[in-house]
Amino acid sequence: MSRPVLAGIDGSVRSSVAADWAAREAALRGVQLRLIHASPPLPGSAVPLQAVDRLRRMGEQILQRTVADLSERYPDLAIRTDQADDAPASALLAAASTAGILVVGTRGAGGFDGLAVGSVALRMAMATPCPVMLVPQQRAGALGEGRPAVRGAAQVVVGFDAHHPVSETADFAFSAAEARGAGLRVVQAWALPADSVSAQTLAVTEEDRATWEDQEVLQLSDALRAWREKYPQVAVRSDVMLLHPAEALLNTSRGSEVLVVGRRADPQAVEGRLGPIAHAVLHHARCPVAVVPHVG
Repeated sequence: MSRPVLAGIDGSVRSSVAADWAAREAALRGVQLRLIHASPPLPGSAVPLQAVDRLRRMGEQILQRTVADLSERYPDLAIRTDQADDAPASALLAAASTAGILVVGTRGAGGFDGLAVGSVALRMAMATPCPVMLVPQQRAGALGEGRPAVRGAAQVVVGFDAHHPVSETADFAFSAAEARGAGLRVVQAWALPADSVSAQTLAVTEEDRATWEDQEVLQLSDALRAWREKYPQVAVRSDVMLLHPAEALLNTSRGSEVLVVGRRADPQAVEGRLGPIAHAVLHHARCPVAVVPHVG
């Protein structure tokens, strides 16, 4: 990835955590970090010029503080800052067209207690042209504070369907694991064949279940062969689970650095769409979630 890592900040603790995560990602990949601040929308159609100027000054101060903080922890990182007059969601969507990854907190300064994913973060997950990383608020130091993770100790998790493999999602997950020196856990959820239980067959035998599972394991192994060859340094662990996909991903992602899921990009949907699996994962995962758009 040669394009910059883009992060939206608003001065909240959550956006500071996301900015730190974005800085670490940019440092790992050797690319520029771009920070963008968009002033919150003001009520009414006629906004006093004084109020606009004050918001811009506040935005400049937020950017300056963030750059000073990140530069101290990532001294070799190139950082660019921008301030947008558009609403946060519009500004981020426009800037994401030239980014390699967009990083946002799962919630910003708005919202309410108990809200898992804010409106801006949700729209980014649904509509960005580049992969978007949603970072939940974590305790101080949870994302490294400028210190590289112990190579080999971290884990990246990706949801994968061997019957319909998506190259964009797999490439993102493998490259994320490679950049971190992390292991990659590939999770494939499966279900019993639709005709396995009928009026004549009220139970599934262990022998049949084992046979179907072996077929899934073999197909997953075959589907991953190309990426194993492309990323030989990545240690891959495959898990085939008889569970709902969202449940399988959430169960295996505890303590992981990143959970990667795909999103089908629909050119007919102006606001974008988010599938039920990605939607469930975003609202319940405790680690950063990468949503990778793909066509088809």
